[in-house]
Formats: sequence, C-alpha cells, structure tokens
Amino acid sequence: MTTVFVSHPQDKFDHYFGQRALAQLRSVAEVRCNPEARELTLPELVDALDGCDALIAYRGTAGPEALFAARPQLAAFVRCAIDIRTVDVPAASRHGVLVTQASAGFIASVSEWTVGAMVDLGRGTSRYTAAYHAGEVPAPVMGRQLRGSTLGVVGYGQIARYLCDVALALGMQVRVAAPEAVPAQGALRPASLPALLAESDFVVCLAPAKPETHHLFDAAAFAAMRPGSFFVNAARGELVDEAALRAALDSGHLRGAALDVGMAPDQMPSPALAAHPRVVASPHIGGLTPPAIEHQALETVAQVGALVRGEMPPGAVNAGDATRVRRWPAFAATPA
Repeated sequence: MTTVFVSHPQDKFDHYFGQRALAQLRSVAEVRCNPEARELTLPELVDALDGCDALIAYRGTAGPEALFAARPQLAAFVRCAIDIRTVDVPAASRHGVLVTQASAGFIASVSEWTVGAMVDLGRGTSRYTAAYHAGEVPAPVMGRQLRGSTLGVVGYGQIARYLCDVALALGMQVRVAAPEAVPAQGALRPASLPALLAESDFVVCLAPAKPETHHLFDAAAFAAMRPGSFFVNAARGELVDEAALRAALDSGHLRGAALDVGMAPDQMPSPALAAHPRVVASPHIGGLTPPAIEHQALETVAQVGALVRGEMPPGAVNAGDATRVRRWPAFAATPA
C-alpha cells in the first residue's frame, strides 16, 4: 500500500489539514503524520520519510534537492497550498519526483477579509474597541464609507476578480492595474499603476510575488498614493518595502494600513509594523476558514488518490519528468 507522510505540525494540523481530510487519505494510503508541534528540520524530515512514497507538504515545508536525493523512494511532493516557491522544482524533476500544488480555495475568504479590513480602516472599529477594552471612552471621529469610495486593486487574479465584484456590489468605483487585459465593466476601469495610486481611497495589493514585483510598493509608490488614503496587503510580504510603509504612516500621508501578511516567519506581519497605531493587522488568517482550508486539504488527498489509481492529477507542475511515480504498480498497468 502507498505510504504518505503529512508534514503539518501538530499545532497546525486541525486548522490546515483536518480530520475529514485525514480520514479520506487513510482510505487510499497508509498515513504517517508529523508528531511535533513545529516544522521538522531537513534531517528530521528525511528520517521521517523513510519508507514513504509521497509527502503531503504543509505550506512551510521546503522541498530542496537534498530531500529528493536522500529519499529515492519518494515519488511525489504534494503541496497543500498554491505557493510552491520553496520547492526546487527543477531539482525534483532531475530526480524524477512529481510536484503538485493545490488550487485556490480561499478566494471568497480572503476577499471577505479585505472588505472587513477596509471597513475597519475607514470606520476605526478596532481602534474604538481597543479604547473601550482599556477602560476609555473614545471620541467619535467621522468615518469613510465604502460606497462612493474608489478602490484600487493591484493584480487581477482570482481573488482580485472576486473582490472587484464585491466592491461593485457595494457601490464602489474600482480601478485595476495588472499586466493582463482588464475589461471595463460599469464602474470598473483598467488603469496604470500611477493613475490608480493617485485616484484610489483604498489600495489593495493582490499582485503575485515574483522577482519583478519585489518591493512593488516602495517609497515612490506610497508617495504617489492619495493623501489620507489606506493601503491593504492581502498578498505577500515581499511585495512591500516595510520601512517605506512605516515612513508613509509616520508622516500621516497614509491614514492607515491593514496587513494580513508580512516578512515575519510563515508570511506573518512583522510585529514591529503590526504594532503601529495606524495599522490593523491579523496573523495571516485571510484564508483561514473551514471551507477554504478543506478545499486545499481535500484536493491534495484527491491528488494522492489519483496517483494511487495510476492517473496524473490536476495540479501537477512537472508531470513529464515524474519518472518515480510512473514506477508505481497502477501506472505500470496503465497504457502510456
């Protein structure tokens, strides 16, 4: 029987994999789990993979060449996330290891977090709450409503498109800056990045993390934003120059920022920046809802199930180089 190791730390298991996915995985494979409440070191992971045919990898589990070289039985690195940037895919291909990724299951949940963050920034909800919890009676301040405000969305992937639809339903004007074509529809208009920054009351970063987008939001970008506007990062920490963001907040040029990601471990907001009085921060929970997490966990189980049946699953990123998995009995019995 196929043996699968699940690398999720025990303190993350229920939130990021779950018992339903575990039960389904056990119906198609023998399962071993990370016994520690932390990520395993590379030597520990190599030891844990002794006799394992596949690895279902937590989002923080890296896939270096040393791992693939040390375990010749390991045939599949199944990432329980979209992000595979910490997986050395060329090395996996050289060693014949299949790499897969999950599709986005958190489109709605991240979009909802973003809307909630904009409401909080515009109305000061968490600031008032903190004052009341501290035994103070806060003075009410005029807020900014979303209806009639202009939302600038940088990036036009699945989350951005969903968010744009929600924003339009809320009565916002929407501007989108992205490399791909953005069709105009009603109050939604494509825009250059400089125009978007100058026109928007709320700017939401949903761009993909690539070498060319590193520090996309730097001092110049924040200076180009409308005075008194708000910035929201629901994408990746490396897209933002944190020193530049802090300076824009300190100067009062930006009225506030909301961060669900940052440069701390596991893409968490940096604690020093999260503590800024103009920042609303959460610990990378934009996609942390049961439907979002189950989508990816169950999809990875389905990918393993397909491999056990001798089928190449959707989400495979190097199927042509997956020579190890093709030695499995089900593949050997399947016509090429």
